[in-house]
Amino acid sequence: MPNKEEDNWRLIKNPDKGKYCFLISANKWSIELQEHEFVSLFKLLDSLIDQLMILENQLMDEELINLEYERLPWYAELEGTKNKWSLRIIFESDEQTRSFEMYWPSAISKNLFFEMRKMWESMH
Repeated sequence: MPNKEEDNWRLIKNPDKGKYCFLISANKWSIELQEHEFVSLFKLLDSLIDQLMILENQLMDEELINLEYERLPWYAELEGTKNKWSLRIIFESDEQTRSFEMYWPSAISKNLFFEMRKMWESMH
């Protein structure tokens, strides 16, 4: 599986880790996800980015945008401009075992999302 590491983020799939085999790390935090959590997060973000792409031609370069999308157990918010945006992501566990919030600043959010897409595509 492709793993990607940049200066301020990492995306790793390690099946040897067992239940929590996906790692997403940004700046000074990281979270491990189960495969079904990774897949549902990718699908949520993919839908959110699709919304941005639909609006892209209608937006001026400096125009601010805020898009929100919820698909339980996930909530995601995209904020910024059509070319430079950040992501805020909240997870509320169905199993009530853990909840967390992630923030991907605009400097890394686009690259991290597109690497998630590559990883998801390699799985399907």
